[in-house]
Amino acid sequence: MTTIIPMTTPAISAYGSRAEEYTEAVGHIDHVENADLELVSAWAQSVDGPILDVGCGPGQWTHWLHDQGVDIAGVDPVSEFIDLARQTYPDVPYRLGRAEELDVPTASLGGVLAWYSLIHSTPTDVAAALREFSRCVRPGGGLLLGFFTAAEHGTFGHAVATAYYWPLTSLMPLVEDAGFTVTHAATRPGRPERAHGEIIAVRKSDATSP
Repeated sequence: MTTIIPMTTPAISAYGSRAEEYTEAVGHIDHVENADLELVSAWAQSVDGPILDVGCGPGQWTHWLHDQGVDIAGVDPVSEFIDLARQTYPDVPYRLGRAEELDVPTASLGGVLAWYSLIHSTPTDVAAALREFSRCVRPGGGLLLGFFTAAEHGTFGHAVATAYYWPLTSLMPLVEDAGFTVTHAATRPGRPERAHGEIIAVRKSDATSP
């Protein structure tokens, strides 16, 4: 799982102060479930054009996909994560950045991977991030989201900072409204009260929408 703006400043500070601890606990590709590896790899291999790993954290997903031949770069608002990523995976590009302001040209990306990247974001901030993803992804390009899901939208006490549950029925409309067409949405059980959600979407052909 990774982190990204939009988050509160305390959340960024909390991740920064615990970056090495977080990386040791969950920030290596060996920590990832096989189902997630298969999903993310298949999606990334299907994308035509560069992918931005938004909320790359310590860089494990970016590096793993880069090793599979994917054209990918990582971005994260936590400077400590970017430092760790650059030190650990020097052959992969990483930079500081925000989900709602990715600083790339319009329609320049083949896809955005946001794997547990928006879990600390309010609904308003999630909508803003999705609109930015839509701006940056070319028509026909892809989006893959991973997130915590539950029957109702709400918050819970994440180990680092308050996080959100997103029912599919709540998040899918935001994705569609941002200018994407959802092509896959699913959940599966996880830890108690921590079910996994995933959404794959394709950028609509109208480059000016939403």
